[in-house]
Amino acid sequence: MQNRNVIITGANSGIGKAATLKFATEGYNIIMACRDIEFSRIVQKEIIEISKNKDVYLMQVDMSSFNSIRTFCSEYKRKFDKVDILIHNAAYFNHGEKYQLSPDHIELTFATNVFGPYLMTTLLLDHLKKSDDPRILHAGSNIIKHFFDLKTKIIFDNLQGKFKDSKHHSVYKMYCQSKMALLMLTFKMADMFKDDGIKVNALQINGAKMSKRMIKKVKPWWRPIAWIQNIFIPPTSYMATNYFEICTSDTFQHVTGKLFNDKLEIMQVAPNEYSGFFKQVKRVLGSSVYPTYANKKDVMDQLWELSTELTTHSIHST
Repeated sequence: MQNRNVIITGANSGIGKAATLKFATEGYNIIMACRDIEFSRIVQKEIIEISKNKDVYLMQVDMSSFNSIRTFCSEYKRKFDKVDILIHNAAYFNHGEKYQLSPDHIELTFATNVFGPYLMTTLLLDHLKKSDDPRILHAGSNIIKHFFDLKTKIIFDNLQGKFKDSKHHSVYKMYCQSKMALLMLTFKMADMFKDDGIKVNALQINGAKMSKRMIKKVKPWWRPIAWIQNIFIPPTSYMATNYFEICTSDTFQHVTGKLFNDKLEIMQVAPNEYSGFFKQVKRVLGSSVYPTYANKKDVMDQLWELSTELTTHSIHST
């Protein structure tokens, strides 16, 4: 696999680190796209030593900053001739934090989890087309289960600072909305890129073990929840293996526009009608269906137009 180039954002910890090790061990060329370059160098060295693969490269990028993404993509194109696999794993989820804006004056959760991946994918589109089997994977979350409540929706009005002083801001809610938005982008991109042979899928993650370093970043009252959650969540290598299978297996070579659960089963959209309390609970606790909201074409189109509008300058500048 010496000629297969894999970009993994957020590759220095958690599932991203485990996935980097998995791909490196299998002989792929890995590009670790990380924000904290000093810490990432330590991780890079560790992965090279364990995998015995010297083709593990480190490049700096802040997924919340359009300028940083633009610089990353320009440098990548100078160093590499194509992109075979692009895994959008990085995410902002510092629960308990106040409303924050990205360098481009966009709510930080959406800037990192939605508009950043959109921009990077768009800027690397020509390099993806050069691959003989290009695949994109979005790291989703089962937090979208909140959209089984038909009152839940993406609040677009809160993405550019209009309500930044609101006491009701919640990173948890914004994270939930951003992961639904990323799933909708998955479906939209799959349709837009199908003629180019680019497969775009998402994996629903049922939580990820947080390292001590990550737990220290969240507010103190969230830390006990993170410690308890860690007890019940599978090791990061479990989801990392799923990343690898979706992005390399012949089984999924022609699969696009799908959401996978942790068993690598393709999830289906839930029936639109309300089917009673117990069946609704089964939907929330299960992993076979996803909320109908994800297929709302008007919201999907609005999200796509907003993504294009907010990133247009960055696209044209690269």
